[in-house]
Amino acid sequence: MGGTIIHWLLEFAFFYPLSMSLIWMSGGLIYFFRWERNEPLRVTPPELPDYPFVTLIVPCHNEGAHVRETIAHLSGQRYPAFEIIAVNDGSTDDTGAQLDQLTREVSNLRVIHLASNQGKAMGLRMAALASRGDYFVCIDGDALLDEYATHWLMYHMNDGSRVAAVTGNPRIRNRSTLLGKLQVGEFSSIIGLIKRAQRVYGRIFTVSGVIAAFRKSALHDVGYWNTDMVTEDIDISWRLQMRHWDIRYEPNALCWILMPETVRGLWKQRLRWAQGGSEVLLRYSRLLMRWRQRRMWPVALEYLLSLLWAYDMAAIFTLWIVGKFIELPPALYVETLLPHWHGVVLGATCLIQFLVSLIVDRRYETRVGRNYYWMIWYPLIYWVLNTATSIVAFPKALLKRKGTKAVWVSPDRGIR
Repeated sequence: MGGTIIHWLLEFAFFYPLSMSLIWMSGGLIYFFRWERNEPLRVTPPELPDYPFVTLIVPCHNEGAHVRETIAHLSGQRYPAFEIIAVNDGSTDDTGAQLDQLTREVSNLRVIHLASNQGKAMGLRMAALASRGDYFVCIDGDALLDEYATHWLMYHMNDGSRVAAVTGNPRIRNRSTLLGKLQVGEFSSIIGLIKRAQRVYGRIFTVSGVIAAFRKSALHDVGYWNTDMVTEDIDISWRLQMRHWDIRYEPNALCWILMPETVRGLWKQRLRWAQGGSEVLLRYSRLLMRWRQRRMWPVALEYLLSLLWAYDMAAIFTLWIVGKFIELPPALYVETLLPHWHGVVLGATCLIQFLVSLIVDRRYETRVGRNYYWMIWYPLIYWVLNTATSIVAFPKALLKRKGTKAVWVSPDRGIR
């Protein structure tokens, strides 16, 4: 029995990441050859049959260092009909004062002030209720939106009445450290490739909270953003798709963002992401059992398997540590954590995935390939980090009381 258990632990630890990498690469390549390969690289996006009024929403909490630059990029959108709503969500710095000053400089900017920290979801709700547009483009308070991003996002909204949301293509701004360089590759080879593959296979795990467009009627159908979910973007994505709305990915909709460049900041961010995934899995597990939700099964199964893989790796590591101090049965003894041929295969597959994704992504950032060299460190740093955060996050999600409001915690914006 013991031999069977340790055998399956090791086999799953090897075959899960190998299989997912192959699935992501195949899906990403299908997306590329179907939608991107024959699309000419335009200086400007294609003409739209209609240009409906759009509300650009930016919820802010202690974004005084970035909000002026963010609003400048929003006001510079090449889309012909839009307004900007900024929500000052209980900031304790000068965010509110700067936004009030900006209303005198930017004619189509409106500001909503909340007296206390209510959380990003509440800020988005308030802006949606105050909006004049039937479509929203939502970004973070430190993000810089490409001048044609709104145009590209609305391209999909014009394409079908069941398109509820379109997620854009976040690009990393801060690249001065190893963690920054690794995240450039991660957003291309992991996040971008996964979104392409999921778009091909039918359902997307989540829109990017830092840049996403929404149809107001779809949000109204599901009750807008929940204020008690630690990641409102994952939650709204699942609820929209469980109501059979469509979510798409648009790589041309670029948005430049700041990311953590310290281990502590990265840990907090990834722990929140992992907890958010666990929360939606736990909350909607019963609904997912229904036959009508079958198109969500691959997304839910993928996340569940990633969670099991994290605990599988923890079990292997624990057996290895225990075996150094206690004599275990041979069937449970893990001799070493150093990679053998399994590790070579996984490493080679990982590098091929990085290469494929960076070649595809060069359409949107020509010099992104220079980060390929640094990606050899990705498995060592990020696989360990994501495994640890998944293990810690699941009990947090399990023990969290429903209805507990998720409020802002100022994130690490990178080394300045």
